[in-house]
Amino acid sequence: MLLWPGLAAVAFAACRDDTVWIRGEFGQARFAVEIADDGEERALGLMHRTEMASSAGMLFVYPKPGALSFWMRNTLIELDMLFVGPTGVVKHIHHRAVPLSEEPINGGDGLTHVLEINGGMSRLLGLDVGDQLRHPSFDQSIAAWPC
Repeated sequence: MLLWPGLAAVAFAACRDDTVWIRGEFGQARFAVEIADDGEERALGLMHRTEMASSAGMLFVYPKPGALSFWMRNTLIELDMLFVGPTGVVKHIHHRAVPLSEEPINGGDGLTHVLEINGGMSRLLGLDVGDQLRHPSFDQSIAAWPC
């Protein structure tokens, strides 16, 4: 969902656990997110779901930077995966991950977050590497777009 100019102040409201903001050359977008921040939640992810609202997603949060790789086992919907570093900057986008595939999707190294959204949404909105995420799970002392 694109942010309309009249709603710009909303983007600077207090950060919320259930909301991720993204900003870049395209403007701003907001996603209502579920958080996967422990092993069990991350293992389940978006498996077995047949649909997801266009303005929704899942934010995977890891405690320290590292190499992250995902797959689509038991995931029934096509996804875009935004791989993000500890400052909230998008490092890699994997577009339209194939449902049910067990092929590894490598995001790179030095990553702490992955935002999964509906497949095709990144291109539709114009999201790109270098865009910035805003969420309270980022270390606010180093965040590119702090709360």
